[in-house]
Amino acid sequence: MNALISIIRALSVLFIALTLLPLIRSPAWWIRVWDYPRLQLATALGALLLANVILLYVSPEGATLSAVSLTIATALACGWQAYAIWPYTPVHSVQSLPAHEPDVENGLAVIVANVLQTNRNSVGLIEIVGEMQPDILIALETDAWWDEQLAALDEAYPHNVRIPLENTYGMHVFSRLELRDVCVREIVSPGIPSVRATVRLRSGEECELYAVHPEPPLPRKDVAKRDAELLLVAREARQRRRPMLVAGDLNDVAWSHTTRLFQRISGLLDPRVGRGIFATFNAKHRLVRWPLDHLFHDRSFRLLEMKVLRGYGSDHFPIYASLVHDPAAVKRAPQPQADAQDQVEASEKIAEGVATDLKRQAFRWRPG
Repeated sequence: MNALISIIRALSVLFIALTLLPLIRSPAWWIRVWDYPRLQLATALGALLLANVILLYVSPEGATLSAVSLTIATALACGWQAYAIWPYTPVHSVQSLPAHEPDVENGLAVIVANVLQTNRNSVGLIEIVGEMQPDILIALETDAWWDEQLAALDEAYPHNVRIPLENTYGMHVFSRLELRDVCVREIVSPGIPSVRATVRLRSGEECELYAVHPEPPLPRKDVAKRDAELLLVAREARQRRRPMLVAGDLNDVAWSHTTRLFQRISGLLDPRVGRGIFATFNAKHRLVRWPLDHLFHDRSFRLLEMKVLRGYGSDHFPIYASLVHDPAAVKRAPQPQADAQDQVEASEKIAEGVATDLKRQAFRWRPG
């Protein structure tokens, strides 16, 4: 009994600490990685809370001050985790207004698919594209092999941008719709491209598309460069005058501080808010999943449909979103707003990310 009590209390302290850790505004990977599993942490804390409450009645020592304090702390940590993911549940109000029927002229359907560079089931992805018939496919982690395989889409998707790379940051954009003013950029880090293009809808309306895939938090790789890239895109998106989409594997979760800051700086909406989590990673582990693949849009779009598609061997599920452009929606849709403190924080994060990359490049090319 005493051993069980010690285990429950030790786990409670551990999960409380993991809840508090992301409150530190540090780009360190070992801190930021705990932004991701909030659903899993909330579930674990809920179980530990129940166990602690039971222990208050059945443990030999009874409801001591330390036991009660730990129970309250566990409850607060569980509540904090639940509060973070609450916007991504159907009980929250939606950000993206619903579209009630398809609109061929003003519709735009997008699939974002991180293919996993070593995955060799290209046929599985091509079959999904054939079934869903999106207007645009954004494929990530595409190398020379994937470039050759995805050439099968060229006839149906005559407008495309191909950036095959062997470093897991390759990117392909296939479009049925005309792409104009295509710009391939390495916004922060060499070898990590993004795409900006103007998409012409069937109605003749033009919108801006940003396809992005910044670095994830990994050992020896903090998130400063990731945050800088996302916030630079956010600022640019806010300044553009056309309807706007930002899509890709952001290597960040919807509920993180950085993603919410991205929304406030850009003014873009998240169609998952009020609808669901739409977890796309990790496709190989049922209990360890969170939303890494994203699509944000401005207020002139309504959401017709959004869903996570079936797996095909990648560690990411593809995500599909069907939008309808409706300028009248601007008057009714909410708009995330950045205050002066947000702007200062964004500037600091951008400066930190750019400086981090310059330091790494200097180290990489040091003579001798």
